[in-house]
Amino acid sequence: MSPTQAQMRLGAFFNPTGHHVASWRHPRAQADAGINFQHYLEIARTAERAKFDMVFLADNVCVRDAKMEALSRSAQYIANFEPLTLLSALAPLTSHIGLVATASTSYNEPYHVARKFASLDHLSGGRAGWNLVTSGQEAEARNFSRDKHYLHGERYERAREFAQIVIGLWDSWDDDAFIRDKEAGLFFDPGKLHALNHKGESYSVQGPLNVPRTPQGRPVIVQAGGSQDMIKVAAEFAEVIFCAPLTLAAAQKFYADLKGRVAGHGRAPGEVKIMPGLSAIIGRTEAEAQEQYEYLQSLIHPIVAREILSLVLGSVDLSSYPLDGPFPQDLPLSNASQSTFQYVIEMARNEKLTMRQVAMRVAGARGKSVVRGSPQQVADHMEQWFKEGGCDGFNLMPPFLPGGLDDFVELVLPELRRRGLFRSEYEGRTLRDHLGLPRPASRYAKAAADAALPVG
Repeated sequence: MSPTQAQMRLGAFFNPTGHHVASWRHPRAQADAGINFQHYLEIARTAERAKFDMVFLADNVCVRDAKMEALSRSAQYIANFEPLTLLSALAPLTSHIGLVATASTSYNEPYHVARKFASLDHLSGGRAGWNLVTSGQEAEARNFSRDKHYLHGERYERAREFAQIVIGLWDSWDDDAFIRDKEAGLFFDPGKLHALNHKGESYSVQGPLNVPRTPQGRPVIVQAGGSQDMIKVAAEFAEVIFCAPLTLAAAQKFYADLKGRVAGHGRAPGEVKIMPGLSAIIGRTEAEAQEQYEYLQSLIHPIVAREILSLVLGSVDLSSYPLDGPFPQDLPLSNASQSTFQYVIEMARNEKLTMRQVAMRVAGARGKSVVRGSPQQVADHMEQWFKEGGCDGFNLMPPFLPGGLDDFVELVLPELRRRGLFRSEYEGRTLRDHLGLPRPASRYAKAAADAALPVG
């Protein structure tokens, strides 16, 4: 199966100082990025000038749970802006780029999420996207009156019902509900307001939403992950998938599987855009890129690397295993990302790696795909995955910010454009325009149109 569009989609994933675990120490990174609004404005405008489809902010609702020796040497997800607040501030200072953020279904309420993202869609003129995910860290549970995190399967059962409610709330008002007729004294048409009246296993939500239907009809729904539970939910709801296959073969398998499943929910394959994460370390030559990679890796403290590995594996305690001893093969199954857990275990076994080697590799990439090389080599990698049915584009994860994004825009984008693989101008103003996604009709408008069709 091959992507249907001629050009790839590109998102920019802004982990504040950069994706590499030691990015904050790099001379071309902004060390205080997490709370530096001008930094975010600069990189958002860089991505918009480059005609990226969207910027993306991940989130968690805790300080990462780690031993203080490692935590105090880290920057990722320690202290940073709440993403919806940040995107709302960026909205009037940008004009085209999509604004996508995470809001977990584990520790939010559906009404809150529906209201916030509908508001962002209005504030931005139709550029909002919701990254629908479940929380993965035990530390988050303890901030929300729970001793233990929801189990993996339960998280996704709740997520499915959560998504149904949010989408239903986004249809609370018909597009033309608000008359605002001063002469007649009628603010809205009562027949165009719809209460949801949802009662399910985990939630009871009456509605309606107190925000009008949005410029995009509804914000774009994004999902991130790769577990079977996640894929089931994604096939039903997601319009963009951020995933983390590490080989072309794995990407092709994931792509074909997910595109094949959407038909079971009455959707066309083109209504879902699959965008693997990609961290590109770019030099003007291959040797220069390798030198940059080695320098970045040299900035990782081994204690930090082990703690990041522990987190990736589901907060498994690794402190009793010697750093330079063999990687253990009897670790308990993770309650976090099961696909990432399995990848790490198999990588260590197949390559006979030590704990230090696994930790340094996983920490630097944070379990995602890393490519390093010249602009032509990076473009070759992206073109192969795109043309050979591995993806519809990429979620770019610069290793350090702003420098890594600047390198990609200056060096790789011209090569992609020369090959006809990426746009030179935006096709429209909304995130749906950029992605080639239709504006969905309200369920009530659709039902009325179906009812009006002649029988037989």
